[in-house]
Amino acid sequence: MPAPAVRYLVFDIESVADAPLVARLRYPGESIEPREAVRRYRDELMAKYESDFIPYTYQVPISVAVAKVDARFELVDLVVLDSPEFRPHVITENFWRGWESYRRPTLVSFNGRGFDIPLLELSAFRYGLQVPGWFQTKTKSFEQPRNRFNAQAHVDLCELLTNFGATRFTGGLNLAANLLGKPGKMNIQGDMVQDMYEAGQLAQINDYCRCDVLDTYFVFLRSRVLGGELTLETEQQIIARTKAWIEERRSSVQAYADYLDHWGDWPNPWQPAEAPAGE
Repeated sequence: MPAPAVRYLVFDIESVADAPLVARLRYPGESIEPREAVRRYRDELMAKYESDFIPYTYQVPISVAVAKVDARFELVDLVVLDSPEFRPHVITENFWRGWESYRRPTLVSFNGRGFDIPLLELSAFRYGLQVPGWFQTKTKSFEQPRNRFNAQAHVDLCELLTNFGATRFTGGLNLAANLLGKPGKMNIQGDMVQDMYEAGQLAQINDYCRCDVLDTYFVFLRSRVLGGELTLETEQQIIARTKAWIEERRSSVQAYADYLDHWGDWPNPWQPAEAPAGE
């Protein structure tokens, strides 16, 4: 049987500061170690914004996880790019070349237009990569993949849930996943990645990225119910098959074991509650 065609790429990215760049641009003329420059910049951001997350323009990708999904919304595979080296320039190339090789499937993210895609575009710029299929500036503006409202090129689930920024989605992916009974954030938060990277915990970062992609995938499925592309019954059947897929791989991928340990089933209000035993 031929492999099913990939129709969607559900993805998430983890990134860290380019420490030498931070030292060179934020503290020119100072004799400061790159790691110390990052620490100092984070302290300044925390004091000013109550968040020490460094802007993406100073960052490089160190983990990208991608779920391949077919036209029936079934999970085909889930991979992390450039494993086990996780080189930023190779991760970036693999992402854009993969999108082309699968014939430009729809990208699916949570807040990808606000962070993930701009970082991957900037990384392509930084590393001298050609991405003409994405930067189609000679076509009509509404047909260009980078157009904010082009859902054929990119479904940003945060944009969908906020009506393209008309409201704030307080709680983010963690909240959206928990509404569906899925784990959401477990032992790691995004603001921990920089410290984990400096501690050499790349494997844990990639496990975290895989789990975020699973959450994003399940939120994507519910969004298709919302839009009438899936029935609720079919969505629940896909989720059951996906859970079985994860269970088959839990012994070889720690992220899957962790995800299943925190798994929750969506409490379906349309199904009558089971009567207590003995009644």
